[in-house]
Amino acid sequence: MSTTAERASRDSAVHRYFRIGERGSTVGREVRGGLATFFTMAYIVVLNPLILTSVPDSTGEYLAGGDVAMIAAATALVAGLMTVLMGVVANYPLGLAAGLGLNAIVTFSIAGLPGMTWADAMGLVVLEGLIILVLVLTGFREAVFYAVPAQLKIAISVGIGLFITIVGLFDAGVVRKPGGPTPVELGVGGFLAGWPTLVFVLGLVTIVVLYARQIQGAILYGIVGATALAVILESALDLGGQTNAQGEVVNPTGWGLNVPELPSQLATTPNFGLLGEFNLFGSIERIGIVTVVLLVFSLMLADFFDTMGTMVAVGAEGDLLDEDGNPPNTRRILIVDSIAAAAGGAASVSSNTSYIESAAGVGEGARTGLASVVTGVLFLLATFLSPLVAMVPYEAATPALVVVGFLMMQQVSGIDWKDMEIAFPAFLTIVLMPFTYSITAGIGAGFLAYCLLKLVRGRAGVVHPLMWFIAGMFLIYFTLDPIRDLLGV
Repeated sequence: MSTTAERASRDSAVHRYFRIGERGSTVGREVRGGLATFFTMAYIVVLNPLILTSVPDSTGEYLAGGDVAMIAAATALVAGLMTVLMGVVANYPLGLAAGLGLNAIVTFSIAGLPGMTWADAMGLVVLEGLIILVLVLTGFREAVFYAVPAQLKIAISVGIGLFITIVGLFDAGVVRKPGGPTPVELGVGGFLAGWPTLVFVLGLVTIVVLYARQIQGAILYGIVGATALAVILESALDLGGQTNAQGEVVNPTGWGLNVPELPSQLATTPNFGLLGEFNLFGSIERIGIVTVVLLVFSLMLADFFDTMGTMVAVGAEGDLLDEDGNPPNTRRILIVDSIAAAAGGAASVSSNTSYIESAAGVGEGARTGLASVVTGVLFLLATFLSPLVAMVPYEAATPALVVVGFLMMQQVSGIDWKDMEIAFPAFLTIVLMPFTYSITAGIGAGFLAYCLLKLVRGRAGVVHPLMWFIAGMFLIYFTLDPIRDLLGV
């Protein structure tokens, strides 16, 4: 029999607004899920500034003058605001932040073009976000999503499961790029080495054991416990980081990205001076309209389909999808994601997008937007509490990604592997995501293979017209470099 407190909780405004009971969750699960998502995403507050300050623009200027703290503050601010917006507007457990891959495109492929400045490059990001928003408001982006066959959506979820697994293993140093002819290897020289690797292994074992014992909070407990152990080991052994100030690996058995040290101060005053530092149309004058169109197209397609894959994968993990593989409030999810893309450019921190690490929160029990609100508030606090965020090393957070990758892999049984027309496209989708380190590449290859096989088997008529259109867009996307060469741009 339920207590008065339990009934009051179920009847609360928060409970009703987020439909917590309707989705089979509790406030406690949502809070734990929001915490887990934040801890698996928090690395972006440190990593995004490092990427964006890797090289100067064509004029020799570094973003924010190389002020990493200023970029970190803006990164956390936009991530926090957009993630809260996702929770409140779309009621979906998705965290958003500056997109990895997208920030690399902006840094290494756009900002250095002749005549381009950082403000011009971020203006392109704003343009991309606004175009995607128009596609959502006109119903086009949603229509494309609904046109994708259900089994291909399952393949996207499974592929993303493998993708976040390799991300987790690689970031933890369990899988590395060797100096020899093989593309990857186990640990250092084929062996697991170093105390940080032990932290990862113990964190993974802890989560698996707690999960097997059906302990609520398994993922969060694993992250917190591994972080505490990492802090103790660093304090006792002074292990240090793997890389020097130039990004060169000088200590292979050190910590990846963050060194888990107790901070000398808990809070800092953020500097939001980067906000609004973008030039919307300056790039057209500097590099020409044709080049601008190609660059915006490449950003847009990556953003467009990364989000589609992410929201399907997260929804599948949380059993939130309908019988056709569609999440609730699809349009609202896509609207917030589009606004986030433009907001990232407007704040000069690159396009913000939905994070697959949100699956860690769903694995912890999150089913509603309340978890996103928790994650977003933590990002907002991180603008002041960045020293605490820097305590969590890769090795403590990434075990959660491996466990969630396993959970998402279980959906593979929903694909008919005896039907060549769906099995091979699904196979390409699944394997190319981790092998190319790109969600977009996997989705694009799967779409192209699906349309091709239907065509050669005389069943082109069963393919939705939008699938043909998007396959054509992906064909252009995969051949952008030859197209640029032909056009001389």
